[in-house]
Amino acid sequence: MICALLIAPLTAVPECVAASALTIDAMAQAASPAAIADYRRKLREYQEARAAFDEEAGAYWTAIADKRRGRNAKRRDHQAVSLDDYVLTQPPLYDGPKRPVNPEPEERPPHPRKPIPVVGDLLKAAAEQFQFVPQQPKTEMEFKRAYAQVARTYGLTREQAVRVYSFETGGNGSHDMQSGLSASRPGSHAISTAIGYNQLLTTNSVELVAEQGHDILRALGEKAARLSGPQRVALERKIAAVKRMVAYARSVPDTWSAHEKLADTPKGWAIHSLVLDIDVGPLLQTHKLLTSVIFARNKGYTRPLTAAELEMMNLTGDGTGFDMVTMPQAMREQVPTANFFQRNGYERNPVAIRHNTVAKLLAVTDERMDSNSAKPGARDLAAAF
Repeated sequence: MICALLIAPLTAVPECVAASALTIDAMAQAASPAAIADYRRKLREYQEARAAFDEEAGAYWTAIADKRRGRNAKRRDHQAVSLDDYVLTQPPLYDGPKRPVNPEPEERPPHPRKPIPVVGDLLKAAAEQFQFVPQQPKTEMEFKRAYAQVARTYGLTREQAVRVYSFETGGNGSHDMQSGLSASRPGSHAISTAIGYNQLLTTNSVELVAEQGHDILRALGEKAARLSGPQRVALERKIAAVKRMVAYARSVPDTWSAHEKLADTPKGWAIHSLVLDIDVGPLLQTHKLLTSVIFARNKGYTRPLTAAELEMMNLTGDGTGFDMVTMPQAMREQVPTANFFQRNGYERNPVAIRHNTVAKLLAVTDERMDSNSAKPGARDLAAAF
């Protein structure tokens, strides 16, 4: 029922409010003493079962954190990490009674969700905060060619770029694809700020602009030097805007938490709009993967990362992903994926729960890449290389 609050007379009770009140009255009348007593008994059972589970789970996840700290300390001291440095049992999962439904009406204050900025919000912020309009491609293939050229120049392989794209976007993603939104699903909603071929979050964009801004500006300057006339003027105007964004991104400490706070502002949204730009977007997408490649190389890992290994670092962060990447196959078969998650993240991740060892998680990642690489978008990106 749609409540006509805006058009109801001031003296009238809106129909939906009246209906709601009747429903509450009916529920109150239907809640017999026996039903209330049964509810309270079931609630106690649920609370007892949940408390026992939380005690068990708390001990498990404390052990996970302790082992992680121990591994980090060993690596700092250049000591070898072994199976003993991981929790080798699977985490407990709650399988007790569900929380019962209260037969008596409960008044709960509304908890409005914070809106997630979408492409339109990013474009608006860019125009207002930095007087910048991203230059979006005329066709998707134009963006794919630009990305392929940049990725190849910086040393990413076609397999890495295409397979990560296939995993992140399902094999058909566009440069402005946002997580949760789909033209084939009317009424769909954004579930995060992740956008583009490698699904960069607002915080990713801010961090990359802060840390890689010098290289982005260098690449743009070199391109401008090869242009003339109106094209050069337009690119120089873009460079000026990017310089202001770089300065703003560097106005906070170079930490994820500081970048995350900055990213959740109109200026942060404006910086995120750079992922849509035909000149800057491919650089951001490339640097997102390249930072993981360089991280592994600086840690002494000389073998080229497979696409699945690179995706693990892309998804979980370089340090955590590197922990999995450097693990011998025999250990991968035994080490639970829980070792690389926080409790809340793990319990909300059905893929990590179902594929509950490092070997299984990498295998399902490869399988998804195999399947999605056959889709038209992935084939087009491969051809662009």
